This record gives sequence, C-alpha cells and structure tokens, in this order.
Amino acid sequence: MTFSVIAHCPKTGKLGFVSTTSTPGVGGRCGDVAPGFGVVAVQALADARQLRVARQHLESGLTAQEVLDQLEKDDEYFDFRQIAIVDVQGGIAVRTGSRAKAWKGEVVGPNFVALGNMIVGERVVKAMAETYAANESRVFEDRLLTAIEAGRDAGGQANGQTSAALLVYDNRYGFPTVNLRVDVDAEPVGKLRTIFDWFQPLIPYYVERTLDPASVVLSRDEFMTQRGLRVNPFR
Repeated sequence: MTFSVIAHCPKTGKLGFVSTTSTPGVGGRCGDVAPGFGVVAVQALADARQLRVARQHLESGLTAQEVLDQLEKDDEYFDFRQIAIVDVQGGIAVRTGSRAKAWKGEVVGPNFVALGNMIVGERVVKAMAETYAANESRVFEDRLLTAIEAGRDAGGQANGQTSAALLVYDNRYGFPTVNLRVDVDAEPVGKLRTIFDWFQPLIPYYVERTLDPASVVLSRDEFMTQRGLRVNPFR
C-alpha cells in the first residue's frame, strides 16, 4: 500500500527516501538513512524495527546485499515485506516478497530504486524511475519529490494517498538536512510539495545554525525577507 524512491547521489553524497501511502504516518515507519553508508525502505507489511537493524548493519560496513540477506535470515515473515537498500558504493539490493499484495514490484536504476505495492500497476514505479532518471540536473531533494509526484500522477494507489514523507541526509553532516512529513492529508504529496518549496531556501540557514550558531546574525524571518521570500505562506 506504499510507493517510494530511495537513492544515493554520488555527486553530492546525499542519501534520501521519499514515500507516500494510504495510511497515516508513513515517514515514521518505512524509511531511514545511515549517513555516509546507505538508505533503506521497508514497506508492504513493514516491520519498522528492521529500519534500525538495517541502519546498524550499514554502519558496520555491510553492503546492501549483505544487509538484505541478514534481514531475510532473521525474519520469519520476510515474504510479506518489500525491502530495498542502496549503499554509497553503488550496491543495490531489493526484494518484493511473494505475499506482498499486488500490484507490487520495483525498478532499479543507477544508485536508486523505485518500488511499490498495492498500487494501480507497473506504470507507477516506471513513472517514478523514469522521472528520477531524467532529472539529474535538479537538486537532489527536488528530484526525489518530483519522482514521487510522477508516481501519484500515474495513478498511485486505487484508494488514494493519506501520508507522505521526504528524508535527506548530506554526508557532510550527522543530521538530516530535510526531514518533512505530512502524516494525514487528503492530498499528502501535494502538501509535501508546498511545505518543501517553503522550506528549501531555509536549508542552508538551518545547517549553519546547527553547526555554528554564533555565526548566525539573522533570524529566520529576516533571512527569508532579505531574499525576497515569503516569511510564512501558511499565515
């Protein structure tokens, strides 16, 4: 009941996960990033505990395939899962279990996977993969979001979507530069786009404020105003 894209950008070192589903709160249970190592998605009948385990394995130096093999070894319900992993060495591992619900499947490309289950058809994952591959010039975060929008526009889930999430780490930092969630909304991908477009110019501001708060002389509102941007489009 979920469709997602996970990816590594070798040019920038960024790792990211974007996803949407028909149930609430997808961002808290279906994806995670191990900064500098890899990114994982666990969906269908997901076990969120596997995100923590996968992250630990990636951080210990295991490849994507080795992590997936370990998850399968430790999970008696593995056939219910849809799991994908991308590591920073270019390794990709993905498994759509035989007992995940149709339509289910994935498209693997260089340093990314587009995957989905309980979606209207293969066209959803193909649209995400083609869109991600065709937008290499875009900022990584926007590239991910554009891909999930393409999956939605290709039909998404028959019963629509309720939540969406975008998570991105830059390997220079130990914290996410983007961690945006729409936990419940009639059109969560569209709402995620609205939030991201407002938040994107603030990414360098929040990075600098985290790394060196003494150097930040402008408030958030002053930062936005100085650049001719709306301080808060939701007011």
